[in-house]
Amino acid sequence: MKHTLLITMLALLLGGSLRVLVLTPTPQMHCQNCENKIKKNMRFEDGVKKVETSIERQEVTITYDPKKTDVKGLQEGMKKIGYTTKVVSDREQPAKGQKKDKK
Repeated sequence: MKHTLLITMLALLLGGSLRVLVLTPTPQMHCQNCENKIKKNMRFEDGVKKVETSIERQEVTITYDPKKTDVKGLQEGMKKIGYTTKVVSDREQPAKGQKKDKK
């Protein structure tokens, strides 16, 4: 029983690491259709777990598995749908129950 619990905990710690990438797109998103285009297409990129957009902040936030893709691959995915991007941040996603760092 202890052995199974230990293996499960190690698997969660070692295998469950996701990253959160924040990009600014060019051209800018200016409507709901722009947001929908990005969300619809980027969710099919390998390793993408979640896509969020904000017209107000002009940001696309992508949660992804770094074992399946990287920043360059995600930027290429955005380029396929007509957007060049700049990286605002790329950080590890805090584990559930863990507080985010405030800057």
